[in-house]
Amino acid sequence: MTDTLPPALAEIRDDILSVEGADRLHMLVEIGDELPPAPEPYASDPSQAERVTECQSPVFIAIEVVDDIVTMHAIAPAEAPTTRGFATILAQGISGAPRAQVLAIPDDFPTTLGLGALVSPLRISGMVGMLRRAKRQVAAQAQVTG
Repeated sequence: MTDTLPPALAEIRDDILSVEGADRLHMLVEIGDELPPAPEPYASDPSQAERVTECQSPVFIAIEVVDDIVTMHAIAPAEAPTTRGFATILAQGISGAPRAQVLAIPDDFPTTLGLGALVSPLRISGMVGMLRRAKRQVAAQAQVTG
């Protein structure tokens, strides 16, 4: 697939698409197990990050851009494994990418993971919300830093 995704995000997408059916959902849950703990101040006070209101579960994201490189931190409850999986995909997929690559991610990226028949539209909407917030935070930091 030719697209404008950061390489790590494209690799995760391709890995998910390489398995069939319900195995994709199992992979999503396993990916969620890889979400690293958020650093301070987010770990002790998630409200320091931005709440993703499209998610039923309390999911928070924070973006840092240093020297044009993006890092995404996410907080998602273990009790919401698919949502946590989506948060992990984005955190792993955009962290380390240049700002321009993150801003170029198509807004419909979550629909390209082949999970539409396996998770509810509400879950996909939550991931779309995470991506939009991440991109908005990256763009806002570009305005602040020049």
